Amino acid sequence: MSAPFPMSVPRGLVALPHWALLQARGADAASFLHGQLTQDMLSLGDALRLAGYCSAKGRLLASFLAWQAGPEEILLACDAGVAPTVARRLAMFVLRARCRIVEAGAGLACTGLLGDVAEAACAAAGLDPAEPASPRALGRQRSVGAGWLLRLPAVDGVARAIAVAPPGAALPGGVDAATAPAAALADWQRLEVRSGLARIEPATADLFVPQMLNYELVGGVDFQKGCYPGQEVVARSQYRGTIKRRTLLFRLPAQAAPAQEVFHDGDPGQPAGQVVNVAPAGAAGEGLALVEVKRAALDGGSLHLGAPDGPTLRQEPLPYALPADAA
Repeated sequence: MSAPFPMSVPRGLVALPHWALLQARGADAASFLHGQLTQDMLSLGDALRLAGYCSAKGRLLASFLAWQAGPEEILLACDAGVAPTVARRLAMFVLRARCRIVEAGAGLACTGLLGDVAEAACAAAGLDPAEPASPRALGRQRSVGAGWLLRLPAVDGVARAIAVAPPGAALPGGVDAATAPAAALADWQRLEVRSGLARIEPATADLFVPQMLNYELVGGVDFQKGCYPGQEVVARSQYRGTIKRRTLLFRLPAQAAPAQEVFHDGDPGQPAGQVVNVAPAGAAGEGLALVEVKRAALDGGSLHLGAPDGPTLRQEPLPYALPADAA
């Protein structure tokens, strides 16, 4: 294992252009999404939950942060690149359900909060940053004024939250956008990757079963709920035996790209996995990436980006525990 990845302690506000919002509105919004996503959508309460949207083959087309925004409204935060396609696809299956799926567009914006700014906002909104999420919840959320404050898991001791509000409106949690310090988007992205919570981007849509991204370990799959697209494949992957592929965190000396292949030096004739998410290089010139890899490729040898003789990947610890067969 390599030495800890160097990073200054970030704080402040940062716009999140890589996140977009979908709105599900109507009396049947929760029940409709319950039948489409990997997560229980009928009892969200104040929970912030990770959810996946799969193809019939059980491959993730999108991943969401989902929360109850009102009595008949659920908001879904996802990668901005997949939002238009996924909104259209979900809308195709609404049929007679009393639900409308739309992109929030310019009506709502996501702002990241880091460090003591996130801690103060969460405290003002009644969200304890130190409170652990339940097994079924990634975090908690509060409706404040015209928006919502989403408390995310801290990473490397850095508190994180997302403020969702109309442009120009006061940010929830009492944050003064005019006087709060500005954080760097690169710092936010590095913490996203270090969190180990993989996000589906356009290049990786329809590539991974949820377990390949560790979703069942971080509360992204509810195996007790009813059917949804791809549910039989996801269930078979869970109960037929050992998961053969996992997503791990790596440090690398070159910039990677989502869906880029990685190779093991002991089996150079075929890819050993694919990059899922990447973060910009830090002060030391090294990047970070979440990479889905074959478990067998972790038993020895080395992994390389792009080609068998490409840059070497060095494993970093994830902030959550993996089963012994995937460590």
